[in-house]
Amino acid sequence: MTDIPRLPDEIRATLPLEVQAYLTALETAISELRIELSALRATVEILQQQNGELLARTRQTSRNSSRPPSSDPPSAPARPRQPASPRKRGAQPGHKQHKRIMLPVEEVDELIEHRPTECPTCHTVLAPDLPDVAEPQRQQVWEIPDIKPHVAEHRYHQVDCPRCHTSVQAERPAEVPNGPFGPGIVALVGLLHGRYRLSVREIVALLLDVFHLPISPGSVIELCRLLSAALAKPYAESQAAVTQAEHNNVDETGWKQAGQRRWLWVAVSVASTVFLVASHRSAQVLKLLLGDAFHGIVTSDRFKAYLALAVERRQVCWAHLKRNWLAFSERDGPVGDWGQRALTLIEEIFKVWYRFREGELERAGLQQEMQPVQIKLRQLLEEGPSLPLGQAQAFCRDVLALWPALWTYLTVEGVEPTNNAAERALRPAVLWRKGCFGTQSDDGNLFVARILTVVATCHQQERHVLPFLTDAVRAHLAGSPAPSIISTP
Repeated sequence: MTDIPRLPDEIRATLPLEVQAYLTALETAISELRIELSALRATVEILQQQNGELLARTRQTSRNSSRPPSSDPPSAPARPRQPASPRKRGAQPGHKQHKRIMLPVEEVDELIEHRPTECPTCHTVLAPDLPDVAEPQRQQVWEIPDIKPHVAEHRYHQVDCPRCHTSVQAERPAEVPNGPFGPGIVALVGLLHGRYRLSVREIVALLLDVFHLPISPGSVIELCRLLSAALAKPYAESQAAVTQAEHNNVDETGWKQAGQRRWLWVAVSVASTVFLVASHRSAQVLKLLLGDAFHGIVTSDRFKAYLALAVERRQVCWAHLKRNWLAFSERDGPVGDWGQRALTLIEEIFKVWYRFREGELERAGLQQEMQPVQIKLRQLLEEGPSLPLGQAQAFCRDVLALWPALWTYLTVEGVEPTNNAAERALRPAVLWRKGCFGTQSDDGNLFVARILTVVATCHQQERHVLPFLTDAVRAHLAGSPAPSIISTP
């Protein structure tokens, strides 16, 4: 506001006292109005900032924040679709066919011979012993046999010792379960619960409907506890492989234990995957997950727990950075323009990476083509202090502090620019959490971590899960070492 000129004191003194008093009151009122106007301007600025934050929050979707897709409102913009392919739908000319492999004759359970009985031309009856003029046409029909549980009754006889007349009863062999269910059922129950996410009551219903096997909900829980104990060694072996790996993708998601907040962590290496349920989301859990001896590279988001790792040992997920910049690009004004420029550069980053992944570029070419993009992106981040938004300024400071971790994938073999491997590993666990609402005890958390770990690692090792679980339970009952989950080269 422009200052109003004040009458000189010599002129003011010549005025009547009533006029002088009026001028003094007027100047006081103007001064108070200035103070009030300054306060109102500050309030308007705060309200505008709050309004911008609220608008940004209402625009949050799974594309520009960490919210899951299931939380997107109907008004959320549709996810971008890939441009329509000029190719027709279905199999393309020259594609590799996928046919069911014919089993060797010795592996077929039943051979059924079909011979012609009459000539369709002259209607002559054809004898069954006529010799074949060509190899018979083969058709193999797969069918599920009638499923009936195999029930073995163990009878423990009791006799009197003829010498001392002591009554002696046969002892239960170590490999015989201490209950009504064998290793195969223990493994199947755990697989249905931990891999296929069936609830306890659904498992009870399925076993009765499909296998004619009666079982109680309490028995299902006890069998999961038994399987968890049998998987202790395979779990430790998977964690050892993660600790020894040169690179891991790490992520975490929320979990529940008896309604209390927990965190489900995952580490994905080339050879194995390890899950861990923890009561907090800190660097101590990260160290517990990876092991004290781990000195490799970690791909993750920018969560503060990962600051415990040296920046040279990190790869920051570019999918998360793209999501952050997308949120900024949807704001009005200079922040939105700044975000749009960043998104253009990020699209170029992924285009170059896809070319490298498809074999169109060597690593030297990847690094060379990324140099101008790196320069432009750093310039954008250095604009942070001039942006009229505190969140954008803090974002720029944080990303600049992690600058080397943005580009680890350019030089280290096996490291990718995104954390998709860990997010894919967590997806089945998230679906399980939504259906079961978490666990009720520490034992339940242990089962979750071990069954998820063994299932994921078996898939990485190209092993069938159910036979492995069955062998692990059988070894546990017999007191023998569990089978190794990591294949030796």
